[in-house]
Amino acid sequence: MSARRKKLLLNAFHMCSPSQQWAGMWTHERDQGLSYNSLDYYVDLAKTAERGLLDGIFFADSIGLMDKYGGDSSEAIRAGAMTPMNDPTLAVSAMALVTEHLGFGVTANLTFEHPFIMARRFSTLDHLTKGRIGWNIVAGFVDSGARAIGQDRIRAHDERYDLAEEYMDAVYKLWEMSWDDEAVQRDKAHRVFARPDRVRRVDHAGAHLKMSAVHMCEPSAQRTPVLYQAGASTRGRAFAAKHAECVFLTGFTKEMIRARVNDIRAQMSLIGRDPDDVAMIVGCTVITAASDEAAHRKYLEIRDYLDVRGSLAIFSGLAGVDFSKYDPEDPIEYLKNDANQSFMERTTILSKGKKWRVRDLTAFAPGSPTAGIFLVGSPETVAAQMIEWADETGVDGFNLVRTVEPEGLASIVDLVVPELQRRGAYKTEYVTGTLRHKLFGRGDRLSSAHPGLRAARKS
Repeated sequence: MSARRKKLLLNAFHMCSPSQQWAGMWTHERDQGLSYNSLDYYVDLAKTAERGLLDGIFFADSIGLMDKYGGDSSEAIRAGAMTPMNDPTLAVSAMALVTEHLGFGVTANLTFEHPFIMARRFSTLDHLTKGRIGWNIVAGFVDSGARAIGQDRIRAHDERYDLAEEYMDAVYKLWEMSWDDEAVQRDKAHRVFARPDRVRRVDHAGAHLKMSAVHMCEPSAQRTPVLYQAGASTRGRAFAAKHAECVFLTGFTKEMIRARVNDIRAQMSLIGRDPDDVAMIVGCTVITAASDEAAHRKYLEIRDYLDVRGSLAIFSGLAGVDFSKYDPEDPIEYLKNDANQSFMERTTILSKGKKWRVRDLTAFAPGSPTAGIFLVGSPETVAAQMIEWADETGVDGFNLVRTVEPEGLASIVDLVVPELQRRGAYKTEYVTGTLRHKLFGRGDRLSSAHPGLRAARKS
């Protein structure tokens, strides 16, 4: 664990879909994934997460279906593999109403939406959650999303990051400079809600975007939402070093994760950001029960519900490779394309000579190239391994990957969290304040060295 952070961070990793990374889990008799389109499902999830003092619920999302496997989306649709997928922003208000401290990280794609609209949505969410919202910045990677809005295909990988840089400049101006803190008066006696001289129009004209507008929302508690980012490619890590406050990592060895942590923190130092101004969070699947033996039995039972073809539909979409054309024993070779480059790098180049086969992609097991960190055991075993991974990689916490829910999250809350607390590795109460304040123990707004503030000051 880094010297900066003495307590681990924990997020529930979710999606508004019947099943997520582990396709097919919705078919388990105890799983409630079929209620993915019910507010009750998300309200109960939020209550469970807050009961366990989790830092947040992180919602993954994608624009477009996984339609690479077999040349269409049939397998994803059949298996309920990230399909259907509802808009996660609409569940957050209900979840915020029944919680007081829980944060919400919401994935939203900047490629398909103008920054003026995006900025308004997240300011609204920040108001309604009283400062508990974060934005996971993504630029998309599936062609089906581009075709859905009339484009021929997704932008090239590096072009997406060019757009993202310009996009961030635009939203920073809206969030940080359009309204002064002193603008809003709420003066009933003088019939002045806000001072026009303290509100300014934002003008932006760049290679990809054009805008001339006053931000639609008054300043919220955080102004700019907490900024999450999950890009792991070379360009993605540079983007994270510049903009992110929370970075979501994937990897299945300590060496791989540690290298990415060190690279991003080093890049932050080079551009004048404090490396402690970012929290590193890694994906982690946890199967736990009262004893190691009971946890292993649960693992074997859950494993049988994995939908292999549905999972391959997901991984084909992530990799930009149609794995239906391969034999399960075929090795996976690096192929550069405009999909999720980090997925192919992780399963080939970064595996240090390890030759993964197509069948390995769907292994619901420790050591799988797609599983990330995979822990099976008693609360004592799982807590010890979490602390060990944090100590040896420098990550600050874990994104708890959805399995059979709500059972999976409840078991972590009821068994693992108390053990982490007993070991002094996890908080015993929430602190008051915004999500940014809870995560970093400082003010509600962006840190003074963040480029978002510099962009606003230059305007």
